[in-house]
Amino acid sequence: MLDARLPHLVATWRRLRGSPAEGSAPLSAAERADIVAGAGRLSRGLTRERELAGARYFEDPQLLGAYLLLYWPLSYAQATSILGELDGARGHVLDVGSGPGPMALAALDAGASDALAVDRSAAALEVARALDAAAGKPRLTTARWEPSRPLPDGPFDLVLAGHVLNELGDDLDARLRLVESMRARLRPDGALVLIEPALRETSRALLRLRDRLVAAGAVVRAPCLYRGDCPALVREGDWCHAERPWSVPPLVDELARAAKLHRETLKMSYLVVAAPGAAWPRLPDGRLFRIVSEPLPQKGQHRFVGCGPEGRVPLVLPHKHVTERNRAFVELARGDVIRADRLTPRGDGLRLDAETSVERLSPADRPIDYSK
Repeated sequence: MLDARLPHLVATWRRLRGSPAEGSAPLSAAERADIVAGAGRLSRGLTRERELAGARYFEDPQLLGAYLLLYWPLSYAQATSILGELDGARGHVLDVGSGPGPMALAALDAGASDALAVDRSAAALEVARALDAAAGKPRLTTARWEPSRPLPDGPFDLVLAGHVLNELGDDLDARLRLVESMRARLRPDGALVLIEPALRETSRALLRLRDRLVAAGAVVRAPCLYRGDCPALVREGDWCHAERPWSVPPLVDELARAAKLHRETLKMSYLVVAAPGAAWPRLPDGRLFRIVSEPLPQKGQHRFVGCGPEGRVPLVLPHKHVTERNRAFVELARGDVIRADRLTPRGDGLRLDAETSVERLSPADRPIDYSK
C-alpha cells in the first residue's frame, strides 16, 4: 500500500513547494536538492540538537515537504508493522498528534473503517486530508488539537500516537496524564499504540512511562512479556527498541542516501497498551522470551538477549550444540517470541545445549499465538 501512496506524496510535495512539474514526472535535480535540504534541517532539529522538538515545524513548507518524502513513509511502515501484532486494525481510530497522517492512513489501509486525525498544525491536517482523498475513498476526518486541550470524545477501537510524547517536554507526569486520557477513550477491547524514536533517551523515557502505567494497573500487550518494572532500566546504558526489515521504496532509499539518513530498517520504541480494566492474557506454557537484541556472536557461540516473564537475560547456544531441535535459535530476529526448555544458568546468562528445544511462537510483526 505504501508504494501506491508514493505518487500522491510526490504530487502533494510539488503543490506545497510550488513546483511546476507534473505529479508523475521524475523529481528534478533542483527538487531533490530542496527535499534533501529540508530533510537535513529536520534531522538536526529532531534527532541532534532537538531544537525543533515541540516546535511548529509543519508550518514551514520545506520541512513539511521533506517530512512527506523521508519521514512519512517511515512512520507509515512503522505503524503497519506494529498493527500486524494486533492482526490489523478495525473500527474507529483516533490519531493523536497526527501531523500529515501517516499512522492514521496506515490504520485505514490495515482495515479500520474510519479515522480521526488531530493535530495543532492546520497545514499538516490539510495534507492528511488530501492524501486520504487521493486514494479515492475518503475515510479520514481531521480536527485542530493542542496538547493542553481535551482529546475528542470516544469511544475508539484504536488510538495511535506516533513520535508525539518526546516532543511534549520532559514532564513524565504530563505524559502520563495524556496517555491515560487516550486510554480512557478506548472501547473495552481497544488498544493504544505508542511509537517513539529508537534513541536511547527517548526509548528510556517511554520505558519509564511504561513502568508508571503498569504500576497503576495498565496491561501492556506488546512488546513486553515481563510484567514488573522494566529490566532494561536497571543499567543506565541499556534501552529497548525494535528493529525490523522493510522494503524501502526506491525513491525513499535514493533520497535518504542523499540526505545521509538511515532508512534501511524500521527502528522504533513502542508500546501497545490495553484499555482500562483489561486483564493480562494467560501466556503460553513454558519458558518464553522476546528477543530484544540483534545477534551478538562470539567465538563459538550464538548469542541473543531475551526478555520474558523471568526478566532480561543473555541466551547462549554454543555452535557445537546446534541441532535440529534448537536450530530455530540460530535464525532468530529481534522481536521474535520463542519458547525454550533445558536452559542452564551460567555466568554469561542462560545456556542452551544439544537437548534444548527452541520454538518460535511468533515473528516480530505478528500476534502471539496464546493457544500454543
